[in-house]
Amino acid sequence: MLTILIVIIVLAFAFDLINGFHDAANSIATVVSTKVLAPLPAVIWAAAFNFLAYWIFDLKVANTVAKTVDGSVISLQVILAGIIAAIIWNLLTWYFGIPSSSSHTLIGGFAGAAVAHTGSFAVINQGVILKTIGFIFLAPVIGMLISYLITLVILWTCRRVNPHHANKWFKRLQLVSSGAFSLGHGGSDSQKVVGIISAAMMVYIVHLNTLGIAIPDWVHVTQTIDALGKPHLHVPSWIPISCYTAISLGTMMGGWRIVKTMGTKITKVTPVEGVAAETAGAITLFAVSQGLGIPVSTTHTIAGSIMGVGMTKRLSAVRWGVASNLLVAWVLTIPVSMIIAGLVYLAITAMGI
Repeated sequence: MLTILIVIIVLAFAFDLINGFHDAANSIATVVSTKVLAPLPAVIWAAAFNFLAYWIFDLKVANTVAKTVDGSVISLQVILAGIIAAIIWNLLTWYFGIPSSSSHTLIGGFAGAAVAHTGSFAVINQGVILKTIGFIFLAPVIGMLISYLITLVILWTCRRVNPHHANKWFKRLQLVSSGAFSLGHGGSDSQKVVGIISAAMMVYIVHLNTLGIAIPDWVHVTQTIDALGKPHLHVPSWIPISCYTAISLGTMMGGWRIVKTMGTKITKVTPVEGVAAETAGAITLFAVSQGLGIPVSTTHTIAGSIMGVGMTKRLSAVRWGVASNLLVAWVLTIPVSMIIAGLVYLAITAMGI
């Protein structure tokens, strides 16, 4: 059991690292495509804000992810299969330059392995899954509407400003907006891995209690209920610190295949539009992931925001063919991850792990 737990933790950090370079495009694509920053400074800038999120955000999203399936029926093998499936799908989509959601990959993998373990869909927390699926569609729409409105406000406010001067100022403002979006990315995505590790820890704690073995401090994870009936996750500090560090290092590795898709293929982005898209993405991330505790996708959010700024020029400025292909990949992520996780779980049990 301890060996499996350690393997899960190592793979969880590997997933966070992959998540960093897979989703790095979300926060740096517009900065790089508008030539505000060169690629290397851009990823360092994003990584710094990814890590800064540790001191700003609580663990609402981690708590939600930990509740994806009924904790009383899962095993470490279920969690192991889920994390392996999530890594496989993330690497596949990264290789083909598809900006899919690491959040939904992880949740789909966790849920699929649990279904394979129990043979029933009843083990899945339908409230968590339905909210997550709902925001596959809502997150890009919210980002699109906010960025569209922000762009219109900026264009109207700056209608008499010299375009050259405005462009220079918005290039500077893009550093602020991309930093804010990277902050939201770190605060949202790192927590999903915190949730998975916490779920594994709680399974291991039950195992130790069954054997009458004292629980060491490094695995002491608890969940309390406040006066409003809301659960709160309490974890050793090494877990979130390690997760935020891993995603920051991954971001520094970049994700250039997806940068190309996000920064140029959806629509051509100017510094003004980059500020609007990143600001809209940051607002959406902060409101949904921290306000509601829903593991919303940073990928979906920024893609919708980029579409929104493109729509202010004309509808044809957005390459809707590319956008529709992205939507198909987003819709497929959870079910495909569930299938992969189920197969991985069957393989694991067949090997007697």
